[in-house]
Amino acid sequence: MTKTITIDPVTRIEGHAKITIHLDDNGQVEDARFHVTEFRGFEKFCEGRSFWEMPGITARICGICPVSHLMASSKAGDAILGVNIPPTAAKLRRLMNWAQLVQSHALSFFHLSGPDLLLGMDSDPTKRNVMGLIDKFPDVARNGIRLRRFGQKVIEMLGGRSVHPAWTVAGGVREPLSDENRSKIRRMLPEALDITGLALDMLRDATDSFRDEEAMYGNFPSLYMGLVTPEGGLEHYDGLLRVVDSDGNVLEKGLAPARYREILGEAVEPWSYLKFPYYRPAAVREARGGRATEHYIAGMYRVGPLARLNVCDFAGTPRADAELREFRRLAPRGRPVANSFHYHYARLIEILYALERIAETVEDPSITEKRIRAHAEVNNMVGVGVSEAPRGTLFHEYHVNGDGILQKVNLIIATGQNNLAMNRTVKQIAQYHINDGKVSEGILNRIEHGIRLYDPCLSCSTHAVGQMPMVVEVYNAAGALVERVQRD
Repeated sequence: MTKTITIDPVTRIEGHAKITIHLDDNGQVEDARFHVTEFRGFEKFCEGRSFWEMPGITARICGICPVSHLMASSKAGDAILGVNIPPTAAKLRRLMNWAQLVQSHALSFFHLSGPDLLLGMDSDPTKRNVMGLIDKFPDVARNGIRLRRFGQKVIEMLGGRSVHPAWTVAGGVREPLSDENRSKIRRMLPEALDITGLALDMLRDATDSFRDEEAMYGNFPSLYMGLVTPEGGLEHYDGLLRVVDSDGNVLEKGLAPARYREILGEAVEPWSYLKFPYYRPAAVREARGGRATEHYIAGMYRVGPLARLNVCDFAGTPRADAELREFRRLAPRGRPVANSFHYHYARLIEILYALERIAETVEDPSITEKRIRAHAEVNNMVGVGVSEAPRGTLFHEYHVNGDGILQKVNLIIATGQNNLAMNRTVKQIAQYHINDGKVSEGILNRIEHGIRLYDPCLSCSTHAVGQMPMVVEVYNAAGALVERVQRD
């Protein structure tokens, strides 16, 4: 008799989603799906607005990483104007983007995944949260707060506030960095670097307790995509698109981001509002082989910190490069790190990289110059802006008329690009742990953790305070409820 196990909602992620686990007649996992159950429609309701408004509007898409949308939106605006922004403005945008990377990754590692890593997957669910972490590991929780605060303070110094700063605009930025704030950033950096070093040590210790099962946390072949510098270095603000396969072969060496539609397609499924982006060339090859109905699955790729470290040749800062060498020892020589469990490690390496880059940038004599904006009118009818959000590559594409009024908007969010991989991950974890239809709260939490690895951003709003409820329901083939477990 077939059954379906439902985890609703998935907890300690940003937004609303559920997981359904489908069992066969023998109680073994046949399939698992990650369902995104909300829809906001930003692409549609932005039509008719001026492209000048878009950085301020699209920053409201997300309360955790609004800076990502500021960057992508402003870069799309730059393309519509047809301008090269002043060098100081580009450096200031990078500074804010790195600060956002620090605060977002710190939140994910310490407060969303930290309870699982430090308290244990099978620990009391009423305490397996940030409050339980504060109770048992107060120094760790405090460090997470302070590291995140560093990123938020830098964003605030540049944009006037830490959430939804209306600071970047088409053509540059609104306000320069003051000498006073540059000095404040210098003073805050040593503590942030120390905390990151402690977090790396803590992760290495915590990972030892997962050795028997970590290989089941999203460990499968896929493609990887991210931005790199023209020299192949780690990049978060500009650069070229690179795609590598599971053997380390480079499929796209350096594609101009504005040409992303040549390699990316988007599929939809009736059971989720989240689209399924895929690498088009691999899907086309699969379709020619006769599996036209699900050909896009062959184009599965991953984005975000794990993917960025897999596609780059080097980081470009001393401490991050040293950690990157250690990271690459997790996979056979020359091959990407395929295990999604190591998204945690990749996040910490990116925090380290961002802090080192911030330290370099604040010492640049030009960083406080006042020429920070280029002025122009509409020169192009289409603008594409691409940037690396904490969760992966972010695309904003705007089509405007001669007055700059938006006719069409397309946004490809990082979380969507990980959608196929997230579905594959929860299925792999469920198949490893569930036998004869028997589940425990700890097993369900492990399946949820498979989603937390990707740190998805679903509703694009701030996290709720406190513990979210969870209801697990098991139905038989006739649709009758046979079991119900509720977490209050």
